[in-house]
Amino acid sequence: MPSNAGSGESTSTQPPRNPSRKKAERPPVLKKFKTLSPDDLRPTPHFPGPLFPAVRRVTSLPSSSDRRASIDTVASSNGSNVTSSNLNNSGVVNNFSDRDWMYPSFLRPHAARNRVVTVKVAPKSPSRGGGELLADGEQHKAVDEKQLTGTPTNKEEVKTVASQVSTTTITQSSSVSWSTARRIRGMKLKRYFIFSLEENINLRRCCDETDVVSNNGNEVLQPEDDSSLNFFGNADSRTVALYTVVFILIMPFVLYKYLDYLPQIKNISKRTKPNNEEVPLKKRIAYMVDICFSVYPYAKLLALLFATIFLIGFGGLALYAVSDGSLAEALWLSWTFVADSGNHADSIGAGSRIVSVSVSSGGMLIFAMMLGLVSDAISEKVDSLRKGKSEVIEKNHILILGWSDKLGSLLKQLAIANKSVGGGVVVVLAERDKEEMEMDIAKLEFDLMGTSVICRSGSPLILADLKKVSVSKARAIIVLASDENADQSDARALRIVLSLTGVKEGLGGHVVVEMSDLDNEPLVKLVGGDLIETVVAHDVIGRLMIQCALQPGLAQIWEDILGFENDEFYIKRWPQLDGMEFEDVLISFPDAIPCGVKVAADSGRIILNPDDNYVLKEGDEILVIAEDDDTYAPAPLPEVHRIAFRNVPELPKYPEKILFCGWRRDIDDMIMVLEAFLAPGSELWMFNEVPEKERERKLIDGGLDISGLDNIKLVHREGNAVIRRHLESLPLETFDSILILADESLEDSVVHSDSRSLATLLLIRDIQSKRLPYKDTKSTSLRFTGFCHSSWIREMQQASDKSIIISEILDSRTRNLVSVSRISDYVLSNELVSMALAMVAEDKQINSVLEELFAEEGNEMCIKPAEFYLFDQEELCFYDIMIRGRQRQEIVIGHRLANSERAIINPPKKSEPRKWSIDDVFVVISSGS
Repeated sequence: MPSNAGSGESTSTQPPRNPSRKKAERPPVLKKFKTLSPDDLRPTPHFPGPLFPAVRRVTSLPSSSDRRASIDTVASSNGSNVTSSNLNNSGVVNNFSDRDWMYPSFLRPHAARNRVVTVKVAPKSPSRGGGELLADGEQHKAVDEKQLTGTPTNKEEVKTVASQVSTTTITQSSSVSWSTARRIRGMKLKRYFIFSLEENINLRRCCDETDVVSNNGNEVLQPEDDSSLNFFGNADSRTVALYTVVFILIMPFVLYKYLDYLPQIKNISKRTKPNNEEVPLKKRIAYMVDICFSVYPYAKLLALLFATIFLIGFGGLALYAVSDGSLAEALWLSWTFVADSGNHADSIGAGSRIVSVSVSSGGMLIFAMMLGLVSDAISEKVDSLRKGKSEVIEKNHILILGWSDKLGSLLKQLAIANKSVGGGVVVVLAERDKEEMEMDIAKLEFDLMGTSVICRSGSPLILADLKKVSVSKARAIIVLASDENADQSDARALRIVLSLTGVKEGLGGHVVVEMSDLDNEPLVKLVGGDLIETVVAHDVIGRLMIQCALQPGLAQIWEDILGFENDEFYIKRWPQLDGMEFEDVLISFPDAIPCGVKVAADSGRIILNPDDNYVLKEGDEILVIAEDDDTYAPAPLPEVHRIAFRNVPELPKYPEKILFCGWRRDIDDMIMVLEAFLAPGSELWMFNEVPEKERERKLIDGGLDISGLDNIKLVHREGNAVIRRHLESLPLETFDSILILADESLEDSVVHSDSRSLATLLLIRDIQSKRLPYKDTKSTSLRFTGFCHSSWIREMQQASDKSIIISEILDSRTRNLVSVSRISDYVLSNELVSMALAMVAEDKQINSVLEELFAEEGNEMCIKPAEFYLFDQEELCFYDIMIRGRQRQEIVIGHRLANSERAIINPPKKSEPRKWSIDDVFVVISSGS
């Protein structure tokens, strides 16, 4: 019986065949396990660690009381005694660690496999006792040693613990007789069971998440499926990522190769005939990209941003496919590779290194593109600032549109005008480079006196450029004539006026337009309306030349009045003078000379030289000549001698002989002015290269009625004014006045025109000096002693005493040279036009005053002898002379003493008496002569 029992027991304890043995022999794969009770499957939180270091896994176990009860139950069922000294605080046998360290599969030393451990408890033998377990000291020592080292000591234990794949059924048969060997085997069985139980508890601690399935009393540990907790956390997602990366790499080449075939496929699907003239799809896409980059300023920046995001995403997906980290970690690594190309040096593995080098190379390319965009943006901004394309944020400034040789003197006059207010702002808009304009202004070498000059490059015909210089906030706009011929220059001025009227915000100031031809002035005023004030440059110079020829010294007076350096016109209201007659107003200003009244009741019309009995009304303003707008004020009336002076008749006019050298565009207007000023029987000689028949045609086209000239006779001579032989054919010594005009054929070139005028001047003076019947060397030496030691210059200066020569020099630099040599009585240049433009820009009301003074009719500025107002060596104050001038319906504004070369306008200390000479002259505004 014992033998049969033993044999039966031995048969029943043989381990069954493991149906999954073939599956358990697969290569080890890194898996995570968890241990849960069969009744309550509770998910344990997942704690991911760094990318590749060992991961500490700690699992939650049942309570210590449950574990202790389970151990006691097992021990009592086997007749063993496990003391509490062998258990730790958690109820587990001592010397077994409650933690385990999991390593990635490629780093070793621990690789977990799918393992299934089945523990079968043998029935308790009645012959076993607790004393037998403690009887064998050596076996107990082996158990303690096994507990200390955690290493199995026999083959069955090694098979159970180390293989981790095979299923072991622990069974103890009762085939051995009731002998000591049975007790030893029972002790081994108990120790083996305790060790298996401890190993099972240890596995439950070291694995994070496992499933426990109860099958006939056996606990089966199954691998978890962590796809729900780790995004793309299995091998299948990495394969998909790898395929996606390869697809993205191949797709651009495929699209580039077969992109043009897509329209053909579309036509085939729609069963339409292909269009041979259709542009290929690749060219259309390239065109759209080009348009996008050209039209939208931020397209390049957005494209670079998209490329950066795409490279980070693509690199992160590729790193995820070739490494064991998570997708988030791979994306972060991709960003570090893009941002810093040196970060890929720590990559491990061939795949990771290839991907990291590729992403780093792309990152270097992207950052190079970014630096290029930033550099281009900075260069473009600096270039726009250098070229004057930035916006001007100013208000109450003066805007100059265009560029000409008058700009230098115009800026000088504006700077002088704004000196009293600490300087102003002048903005210049011209179709020139900003640096060139600034260099030309710097070459002028005059003090701007606090005025800032801002140059901008642009066209006055473009509204965007006009808005760039704050045209709507300017208090005055000056349109300069171009260096083209008269018609083209005036046509351009007309287009600029049309552009100014098209400003939506409106204009805050008036517009001063420099015209080249008097005939084009009405059209510009018609377009601009009341905002437009015109100054005809040729007309101003032509009229001044005639006045200066008839009255020597008048040009210097005009220069003093038009320029802001001395005295000029101002208009201001003085309420304390309301109800006062103009005769009393005339002597009410110690530091100014009243010249007229702006009548408020007559729409603001300015009356020059009004009647003495005109009474100022409310709203009327006073026109004065003063040094500045804040240097004068009315004062109590001074004591004057209102004694009537004898009425001296005007000197009779005598016929004069005048020579015009050259041909001007507005010469017909100059002839009309001479017709009004000259006495009957006067002659006008015209010497130029224009044929006589063509001259008459041009004069008639200009509106001149040659047959209607009563006071002057036209004499035509054809020749070149720079050829001495031609000039010698003229009676140069017989002319009272000679006017050297800037020839029309050379008006486009200032330098050539001035050179021709200067050569003509020198030739005429030389011919005159040789034809003089006598030489008054004494008087000449008295006037020019210490000035020049050249004999030919002295001869020319002596010739200038016999006839008056007025030269038209356009460039102010050439004018200074001629003025210093004193071989010409006076030189008129564009500087006078610049003065007039500046004065009208500061106050548009002055333009009507200048127009009346320049006209051949109405009030004019004259030089009168002292015998009209006083006796020789008579002692009078300047107020007395002003009162005597009112008897002749004149306003005395200044004087020139006999021993002085320059006239004094608005003299100081008007109430102080002084002795006057009969050789003195006075400057007056007269109603007619």
